[in-house]
Amino acid sequence: MDRGPLEKNPEEWATGDEPMTAPQESYLHTLARESGEDVPEGLTKAEASKLIDELRSRSQRLNQGDDN
Repeated sequence: MDRGPLEKNPEEWATGDEPMTAPQESYLHTLARESGEDVPEGLTKAEASKLIDELRSRSQRLNQGDDN
């Protein structure tokens, strides 16, 4: 997924090794439920961000109308 020129890779985040935030966790659970996936326990901010990107790319709801 193209993150654009201003968005840093999550692995380069200064706080990427901190626990995921409550909003990340909530969004991950929503995306996971829609795709029939499980959310691993104890994700970091960086890991959660990568998983969000992955689940978003597979989401039928979010990709409706795309020609992918």
